[in-house]
Amino acid sequence: MQTARREEEFREYVRTRGPALLRTAHQLTGHACDAEDLLQNALTKTYLAWDRIQDRGSLDGYVRRAMVNINISQWRRRKLDEYPSDELPEISPEAETCGDAHVRLEQALDRLPARMREAIRLRYYEDMTEPEIARTLGISVGTVKSTVSRGMAKLRLDLCIPTQPPPP
Repeated sequence: MQTARREEEFREYVRTRGPALLRTAHQLTGHACDAEDLLQNALTKTYLAWDRIQDRGSLDGYVRRAMVNINISQWRRRKLDEYPSDELPEISPEAETCGDAHVRLEQALDRLPARMREAIRLRYYEDMTEPEIARTLGISVGTVKSTVSRGMAKLRLDLCIPTQPPPP
């Protein structure tokens, strides 16, 4: 009976928090397939430790820490498969555009003040609600709303993204 209840609690946790945790895994790995593998490994470790985790509110932190530790371990074990060369490979225009956009977004985020950057990360990468962000950062919900709004406006301006679509 205990096992069935534990499994249902775990399933519900994965169902509700899985998408946000997958985004975090993607940030760590940079690749969708690697992110899925990393999250699966971290969730396996979490399931095995489920009964020992007393504070259910700290589950996200436990899974994120497991992902970081697993990712570091994999990085340390990885062999060098690519060697330096004097010649640069050809890059397709599509790949360059996508990579350039990602780099530009990361640079724009880095230029934001720390609290603004953290509020945007929690909202859009971790998929937290405004009250959850307020508790995490120790600020009011209204401050979260205005901080995220101002941060997104700065990002749009920095990245030259129009706020409204052009008229037809």
